[in-house]
Amino acid sequence: MRKLILGLAISLDGYIEGAKGEYDWCFTDQDYGLKAFFDRIDAMFIGRKSYEMMQQHESSSDAAIPDMPVLTEYVFSETLESVKSGAILIAEDTITEARRIKAEPGKDIWLFGGASLSESMMQAGLVDELWLSVHPVLLGSGKPLFHQHSNRISLHLLESKTYETGLVSLRYKVINS
Repeated sequence: MRKLILGLAISLDGYIEGAKGEYDWCFTDQDYGLKAFFDRIDAMFIGRKSYEMMQQHESSSDAAIPDMPVLTEYVFSETLESVKSGAILIAEDTITEARRIKAEPGKDIWLFGGASLSESMMQAGLVDELWLSVHPVLLGSGKPLFHQHSNRISLHLLESKTYETGLVSLRYKVINS
């Protein structure tokens, strides 16, 4: 079965974006393990807000994520009526559909965001790994990665790497009970 990997940047105080939705605090000066990660995946789960943000970047001259390979994009949204050509809209039975997609042959799947999609996938026990790029910044407010959980989730450290910029990359296996 394919793994679902929640992989994203996070501030040291636990936010995935600033109070105004900004992510200009994320380091982009080097690879930080992205190429190796991209070699592991062939698909992406993405929520509506993150999908719309990516579409805005794709329409500008700046790439949203440098050197990102072509991935099968599964867009999870109850409000979107259509998505770009090649993307697949998942509007109903999202947890059932996510389980079905994970069971299909292929490489691992990147759970890109957003916060509510990540939360629902975590609560359903579908996330296999967390890959967090912890940036050395305290935002003070913004959108937290994790909200209150109804149950404790144990993690096992798979890998940690510290960069000279102060960014710490952490990979954890999610221990579902």
